[in-house]
Amino acid sequence: MAQKTDIIFTIDNDGNITITVENVKGKDCTALTKELEESFGIVVDRQFTQEYYQQAETGRVSIKLGGD
Repeated sequence: MAQKTDIIFTIDNDGNITITVENVKGKDCTALTKELEESFGIVVDRQFTQEYYQQAETGRVSIKLGGD
């Protein structure tokens, strides 16, 4: 069974946005956030987790939007 992918947004008091991707191995996390980063503005820092350096798994990504 596939693991759930989490994209977490944190906004600090100065309005800076941090995007954290969990449960995605390899460079797929940067592909998931590319358009978000472009729409939010200039990326001033990028920190990779251990998952980034692991081999990506092939599979599907499901994204649910809305309240239902």
